[in-house]
Amino acid sequence: MHFNLRHLFVALLLLLLAASAFSRGPWRASDGNTSGWHFMSAEERIAHQARMRSFKTWDECQEYRLEHHRLMDARARERGMSLAPSRRDICEHLRPAAPER
Repeated sequence: MHFNLRHLFVALLLLLLAASAFSRGPWRASDGNTSGWHFMSAEERIAHQARMRSFKTWDECQEYRLEHHRLMDARARERGMSLAPSRRDICEHLRPAAPER
C-alpha cells in the first residue's frame, strides 16, 4: 500500500475541519445576538456571556435580561444613540412548558 504524503495531509486537514464543524460548543455572546454589545467593555462581554449561561429559570434570566437592556439603553442615550431592539428572547428556552390538556 503506497501512501502519498499529499493525500495524507489532505485527509488530516479534512478531519480537522470536520471536527471543528461539529464542536460548536455553548452559546456565545456576539454583536449579532446581544443588545448593547458595542456599549460593553471586553470584560463586561465575558461576564455577560457567563451570566447568561448560568441561569436555571426563566424568571431569573428575564430579570437580568431586562436590567441589562435598561443599562445598555442608558449607555446608548448618553452617546446620543438608540439601542436596537432585541431580535429574540434569549431566555425562551427556560420558559416553563405549557401544561398538557
